[in-house]
Amino acid sequence: MTEPQPTVKCLVWDLDNTLWRGTLLEDGEVALHEGLREVIAELDSRGILQAIASRNDHDHAWAQLEKLGVAEYFVLPRINWGAKSASVRAIAEELNFALSTIAFIDDQPAERAEIAFHLPEVRCYPAEEALALVGLAEFTPPVVTGDARRRRQMYQAGVRREAERTEHAGSDEEFLRSLSLELRIERAGEEEIARVEELTLRTSQMNATGVHYSDEALRALVADERHEVLVGSLTDRFGPHGAIGVILLERRPQSWHIKLLATSCRVVSFGVGAALLRWLSDEAARAGVALTAGFRRTERNRMMEVAYRFAGFCEDAGATVEDGVQTLVLDPARQDPPTHLAVMAPRLFGESPEPVRWTPAG
Repeated sequence: MTEPQPTVKCLVWDLDNTLWRGTLLEDGEVALHEGLREVIAELDSRGILQAIASRNDHDHAWAQLEKLGVAEYFVLPRINWGAKSASVRAIAEELNFALSTIAFIDDQPAERAEIAFHLPEVRCYPAEEALALVGLAEFTPPVVTGDARRRRQMYQAGVRREAERTEHAGSDEEFLRSLSLELRIERAGEEEIARVEELTLRTSQMNATGVHYSDEALRALVADERHEVLVGSLTDRFGPHGAIGVILLERRPQSWHIKLLATSCRVVSFGVGAALLRWLSDEAARAGVALTAGFRRTERNRMMEVAYRFAGFCEDAGATVEDGVQTLVLDPARQDPPTHLAVMAPRLFGESPEPVRWTPAG
């Protein structure tokens, strides 16, 4: 039985006689094919990134895209005179997407054949099928989260952020302070469940137990008053990073137990893990209970073990190891909280409809 193809993550457009009617260098003025603006916007709203691989003069073509009012929708434009397969490969590599999640659309059979020969995993479509793309299964993600709807803006913010980091002449700490970082912790709602499941599945280096929680299991925990399912999101002056962390917290008779802590690897350098653990330790102290955590060493999560140790966790000698998961207990000694980011968070296991600014305990 043939396995279904993965959902397309990035569609790479040709320009001449594909995105627009006519050939830019010959006709001078071109216009979008009727209905394509709506297709572009719809794919963008589904979280599908869109790029360009076109043989054209870059500045001329980009100016035309701006004039047509669609330039903002495209990331990684590869507008040059090289082989389109090289452009598509470069786009996939920069996005860190598997070639099987890339699609390419072009009016020229020869160009599609060139892609198919060099990059057989890339799916190719003729230009005349452009209006039908939104109705195809591979362009219809089963779930569209809030992060997915903002994926293009998040990517573009990341490009600007990284460019400024490269140009920054001061220390890393000074750069972090300049970002105006805000970490917001909220209880998972209906829309966040899919993102939480994705984080537990895909995050391996910063996943404390390596356990994956299904959609059904997460919904059961959300409904259980003994548990908190929390999602952390990060923003800065460039824009949103999206949902970057998840905490599954269990209320036990004498302690609060972190069943799972997972954060996205792309925000490790911002100190998010340390901030989450310091906030949790403060909340447990305010409630007068101990804070423990489950940890299972895997081949990839050494960074998470270091984060726990640095936060003051050590092995609980009296606890039972179950399925390779050991229990760590927090030493009461306080670690200095990160000072380069603000934290908005709820009060746990009690009434707190909206996150409020967290002030670290002394």
